[in-house]
Amino acid sequence: MNLRLRDDQQEALKLRAEEEGRSMHAIVLQAIDRYLEQEADRATVRRLGAKYAAGQADLLRRLGE
Repeated sequence: MNLRLRDDQQEALKLRAEEEGRSMHAIVLQAIDRYLEQEADRATVRRLGAKYAAGQADLLRRLGE
């Protein structure tokens, strides 16, 4: 996989890595891990919300009246 960054992104990432004493690679891997975790959490919330809404449809309808 190749990751092509804009020049400004590359420079900002380089500066951040230097400030933190980490590699650009490590920062990118952490960002990917965070993204994947957040998206998994969002999917779980959507799934549970849909399950709850389906199971409580009558109650939700009555509350909306």
